[in-house]
Amino acid sequence: MARLRLSAISYLNTVPLMWDFERGPARDTFEIVYTVPSQCAQELAQGHADIGIIPAAAYATVSGLEILPGVAIAAKGPVRSILLVSDKPIDQIDRVALDSSSLSSVALARILFEKRWGGGRKFESCAPDLEAMLARHDAALLIGDRAIALDRSRYQTWDLAEEWVHFTGKPFVFAFWAVREQALKDTTLDLAAVFQESRDHGLAPENRRWISRVWAQKLGLTEAAIESYLTRNIHYIFDRECRQGLELFYRYAAELQLLPPVRELHFLSARPALT
Repeated sequence: MARLRLSAISYLNTVPLMWDFERGPARDTFEIVYTVPSQCAQELAQGHADIGIIPAAAYATVSGLEILPGVAIAAKGPVRSILLVSDKPIDQIDRVALDSSSLSSVALARILFEKRWGGGRKFESCAPDLEAMLARHDAALLIGDRAIALDRSRYQTWDLAEEWVHFTGKPFVFAFWAVREQALKDTTLDLAAVFQESRDHGLAPENRRWISRVWAQKLGLTEAAIESYLTRNIHYIFDRECRQGLELFYRYAAELQLLPPVRELHFLSARPALT
């Protein structure tokens, strides 16, 4: 059987999800390619990958996908890795630079401006260089490891997940695993179980401590800060509340014409056990 092609992201928040694919029993079953969140969706859309961890926004634009249940990158409070950064108060922000490597974060920022902070702002996609972004704009959307490592004492910052939760009372789902329906015809694996087990192994205390040691050095942070991010800021379970938050995000995004309407979420059904 040919190995399934897996499109993944090399951010800190995906490291626990990738545990079995890099170090465990799934290493020989999948062919892994690392890219940025928005490109994961393109890999699936073009048939270059079978499974990918996609920004929530991409699910509205790529057809023929099923969501792997149980696993998400979500937040039920501050996330620390999706920040709006500025030298000005929110009511003085007119021009916003967007790091376009995450479609979901871009849509979230625009929803919050329209529904929470006031519309009429100007948005421009930019390379993720904070100094250059703020040289030509009033605020910048910073995502991923750059946001985690930012010295927030130097700026005014707004944690977009925290703002969403305050506004809606629901979690925000940033990304989840999706599989091409066509690829399901070529495997007998219980994919939901494989991906949930990888997450569980990656979050096991001894493995989480290893991740914290390695990534503390990469990001110039303490091990305690990394541990806190993985356990308190990121919610890795795609539960009922997350589904409600995701559906609300799609409703707002369609209402503001940021994304096509999502009529229904399609989750991969459990495969029957082989006898």
